[in-house]
Amino acid sequence: MGKLVWLASYPKSGNTWVRAFLHNYIVNAETPHSINSLVDFSVAECAAAFFGTPGEVLEPRAVQAKRAEVHEALTRLHDDLVFVKTHNANLSVHGTDLCTPGPTAGAIYIVRDPRDVALSYAAFTGKSVDEMIDFMGQEGAANASDGAQVFELLSSWSRHALSWVAAPRRLLVRYEDLIADPMLGFGRVIRFLGERDAAADPERLARAISFSSFTTLAGQEDREGYQASGAKVGKFFRSGKAGGWREQLTPEQAARLWQAHGPVMEKFGYPQN
Repeated sequence: MGKLVWLASYPKSGNTWVRAFLHNYIVNAETPHSINSLVDFSVAECAAAFFGTPGEVLEPRAVQAKRAEVHEALTRLHDDLVFVKTHNANLSVHGTDLCTPGPTAGAIYIVRDPRDVALSYAAFTGKSVDEMIDFMGQEGAANASDGAQVFELLSSWSRHALSWVAAPRRLLVRYEDLIADPMLGFGRVIRFLGERDAAADPERLARAISFSSFTTLAGQEDREGYQASGAKVGKFFRSGKAGGWREQLTPEQAARLWQAHGPVMEKFGYPQN
């Protein structure tokens, strides 16, 4: 049994929200844990410092040659489980797994309606919604190495989701369910990690949920900035709402996303309208 717990998602699907919740639950403090201290108990697997010299831009083949070694080294960061954020699809590149099975204890996969993902990702990157819809439909979609992080293979939204659903020892969490009933949704996360008595301490669970709310996280970003957001255009923590696509996407944009991802969206309970 490994030690790495992958916190996996397509970008802008709630990954950092879940990380913030886990940190607040683990610390169990009387004040919210800083968003700029999320490395206390978790790491972003794509950080270039894990793969070589910070600032060095590595080609994908060079990254993949080091991937398994890096993942093994991550298991030594903490005595207990190590939470590892990734936006990689659960696939292989150049004959090497993007998420190495050997040191893996399990995975929490956060999925979000791709229509809301397209809106949030476009706002964050400064791209148009139509550009983002195109990007999310490409099986080769990736974030390139830039010296701060190594490349990430996202693939299409559909392939990304299906790759993680097929993973062993994984918990599927819908972003929308976390919003609708956070005590139930985040309670499932804690129980998956072995805290069988999570329901016996509802105050601790409720406090961690409150301390990681979008209002709290956005307030921290306004006051402190969010260092991990990089040089992106938009705010990292926006409204965090579900279903905003109904007011903000054009009918044509919504139809394009349904045409590209409809069968997989239905699999996860996202209706056409």
